[in-house]
Amino acid sequence: MTEQHHHTSVEGPLDPLAAATCVAASGLLGDYVVYEQEGTWHIAGDARAEILVDARGVRTRGTGTAETTSPLTGNPWRAIRSALDRIGPGEWNAYGWLAFELGDGGLHEASSLPPDAPGADTLLGHLIVPATELTLTPRGATIRSADPAVIGRVAKLLDAAPWKDERSPAPAPVDVHTPHTEYHDHVSRAVTEIAAGRLEKVILSRTVTVPFGVDMPATYLAGRRANTPARSFLLDLDGLQTAGFSPETVIEAPGDGTASTQPLAGTRALTGDADTDAVLRAELHRDPKEVHEHAMSVRLAVEELTRIGAPDTTRVTEFLTVKPRGSVQHLASRVVTDLAPDHSGWDALGAVFPPVTASGIPKQAARRLIRELESERRGPYAGAVLRASSDGTLDAALVLRAVYQRGGRAWLRAGAGVIGASRPAREYEETCEKLRSVAPHVVPREV
Repeated sequence: MTEQHHHTSVEGPLDPLAAATCVAASGLLGDYVVYEQEGTWHIAGDARAEILVDARGVRTRGTGTAETTSPLTGNPWRAIRSALDRIGPGEWNAYGWLAFELGDGGLHEASSLPPDAPGADTLLGHLIVPATELTLTPRGATIRSADPAVIGRVAKLLDAAPWKDERSPAPAPVDVHTPHTEYHDHVSRAVTEIAAGRLEKVILSRTVTVPFGVDMPATYLAGRRANTPARSFLLDLDGLQTAGFSPETVIEAPGDGTASTQPLAGTRALTGDADTDAVLRAELHRDPKEVHEHAMSVRLAVEELTRIGAPDTTRVTEFLTVKPRGSVQHLASRVVTDLAPDHSGWDALGAVFPPVTASGIPKQAARRLIRELESERRGPYAGAVLRASSDGTLDAALVLRAVYQRGGRAWLRAGAGVIGASRPAREYEETCEKLRSVAPHVVPREV
């Protein structure tokens, strides 16, 4: 699928967050993905090709081409990359999301379903290769599209600068203190399983219903202004909408032969008062439960990246730093490896997915308990949103601290890491602390 693309630039200064939100809300791009990476906002829309993963296989569909399906056999991560390569010669960028259930046994469970079984068509991932792509920084914007008319409309929108109007709709804060008995019971059950030696750690989540339709772009704008994420994202793909402020990256593969992951585990509130936050940060570093939970996560991340790294190259950097992430602060470390010659960033993503900080140790046992105790599948929650390129670069962020909307339903979701020393009341409060990264900033959709 070869297309000629046209380019133009819009000179700054620019507020890239507000401008990206304005473009997303304009409807000019149809389905879209916004992905913020290290101070640059990328927007992808007008899909020229899509990759969809479900129990029936990896499906590829493109404008003017027949849909093809590859069965779910072998390595799903390489299958996704191969499907992207088959889209056509030349350069491509891809954006989208991957479900929690895609990794660590979830794919096997899905592929064992008959093609006509209930749930066989439930998406495990959705990526698009855009016909239109924007890059926004404070210095300005570049617009690339196969359709020059789209370039003109988007450039006109940015030139008109409607995003400079700060009169945003007012949020309607969502109450995150839902009844806690069931969650307390789940944590107690997990502690019992850990004491019996069946697993070491599990992340258990709970869902909070948003009692109104959500204006996703406005919520993204309000929430991003109040958060300090590692990555942020806003997407609307095939009826699924989500906006979030990811606290950590799953995999960063910048194309230099390395790959890294950034496990965050260990949490305290972030109040905005410098003295209080310093006390909480010191408490976090001294808390045996939090430090032990973090060290367990780092240990597993090292083991996972070692499998796809060159011998003796996997190392830990930034050990036990503290990262502010909106309404909370986390213990953070970074694990880096030099990729073995026959491995890519997609192999690194497969090695760590789903991340230990959103699943548990060992992962299969944790997933079994999650499936047993949580009332609904996670889907994008605790999965990944990503940006990948034909040059081998891959950047994937953990889907947490987000609001979700699909089929007339909107919700928030958050979890906490349970180990043998966990107390149900504290784990419940940790979910509240995390939910407060998003809950105060949810903007109702105008009816």
